[in-house]
Amino acid sequence: MATTDVHDLVIMGRIVAPYGVFGWLKVLPDTEQIDGLLDYKTWWIGKDNDWRELKVEEAKIHNDVIVVKLQGLSERDGAFACKGKQVAVPRASLPKPGKNEYYWSDLIGLQVKNLQEVDFGKVTDVFATGANDVVVAKSDDGTERLIPYIAQAILEVDLGAGTMLVDWDADF
Repeated sequence: MATTDVHDLVIMGRIVAPYGVFGWLKVLPDTEQIDGLLDYKTWWIGKDNDWRELKVEEAKIHNDVIVVKLQGLSERDGAFACKGKQVAVPRASLPKPGKNEYYWSDLIGLQVKNLQEVDFGKVTDVFATGANDVVVAKSDDGTERLIPYIAQAILEVDLGAGTMLVDWDADF
């Protein structure tokens, strides 16, 4: 199996469950379009610093998930072992984001402060809602804040500095 630096990967979804008894997986994509992952012939599956590259044998959209058969997974137990792992592709294979556009995985770990310089902690998750995307910031004391990813709330993202400036009340 190939190896790659985890920092060269962009998280594109996560495996939520096995599908059937022949090693298929249900994947919840974190892509703008549900079929965005279908553009890639190989996926990296893993978490933290434990990743492996697997070839996509077959994939299709099923309701709000993708069901996929990956090379090397042929039974339910192997598929079940993948539950909760993330799906990524190499950054080099993705289009470059436009100005003020970011891949969600690039936002994870950014230090979040508001205009009053209250430290909200780090971005731990980004997810979509019907209206807009939401950034989850979690402080060291465990306080979580849900901040809408809209221009009025997210004022500045500085990937180089690892920071995000928000216009959001500390009491929310």
